[in-house]
Amino acid sequence: MSILVIGSVALDTVTTPFGAITEGLGGSGTHFAISASYYTDIHLVAVVGADFPAEHLRFLESRKIDLRGIEKVPGKTFRWTGKYDYDLNNAQTLKTELNVFEKFMPKVPDACRDIEYVFLANIDPDLQRQVIEQVKKPKLIACDTMNFWIQGKRDSLIRTISKVDILTINEGEARLLAKESNLIRAAKKIHAMGPKTIIIKQGEYGALLLHEEHIFSAPALPLEDIKDPTGAGDSFAGGFMGYLAKTGDLSLPSLKKAVIVGSAMASFNVEAFSCDRFRNLAMDEIRERYRLFKHLSHFDEIEL
Repeated sequence: MSILVIGSVALDTVTTPFGAITEGLGGSGTHFAISASYYTDIHLVAVVGADFPAEHLRFLESRKIDLRGIEKVPGKTFRWTGKYDYDLNNAQTLKTELNVFEKFMPKVPDACRDIEYVFLANIDPDLQRQVIEQVKKPKLIACDTMNFWIQGKRDSLIRTISKVDILTINEGEARLLAKESNLIRAAKKIHAMGPKTIIIKQGEYGALLLHEEHIFSAPALPLEDIKDPTGAGDSFAGGFMGYLAKTGDLSLPSLKKAVIVGSAMASFNVEAFSCDRFRNLAMDEIRERYRLFKHLSHFDEIEL
């Protein structure tokens, strides 16, 4: 099954303790689409300016991502500038230039309205609902968000969340949304808002999957070579959704596997700036990393 994703396509300028990049390929929709493209067909809805480099579009096409939903309009492409200190879990935003993204109104191509798997990447919740209204009978809708929308458009975000099956959110955002310090209680409050499944991303500490009454904790893979965490959460979501769409299995065991697949994809994302690690990533490497995650969290029963 293919996936319809709406999100930002951006040019990112990022500085970390390990280097820097100027106007690299970025955006929530971009990172998701590239990651998910390893598992299924991806249809991306976004907007870019007339200045968007053709080489980036060629790279997306090389991943067989359908770009019919990308509008190219006069003006400048969305840009984000940020930096990280040694605590790579927290980005410091230095500048956000919405440019053409400020007036973006998503238009789902007619040929994509029957797609059964829909991912609403981190954008304005009003725009996320516009996409929900344009699709016909999706089997699964998942979305992501951030503290900017939780604080600035809370009521709109809650309306969007009520219409989705899965919410991916980081630890701080979950507490902020639920107004609850304890993560488990926060997840229960968010569950009451509508989503049956909640994934709480914990950065270098892994992820929590909360599905109905079940809780699954996935570890993060300890890595020596980390360059840039930008887009790691979107790459996680891409691997997670990509696996679900590929298998068509939404059972709890499949959700658990999808979390590990997502974690594997995120672990590759952080090894290079922008989306560069995916330019030469092979499926054999992904399979090997999945096995590493399996060994990392495996243990045998003991009698006490």
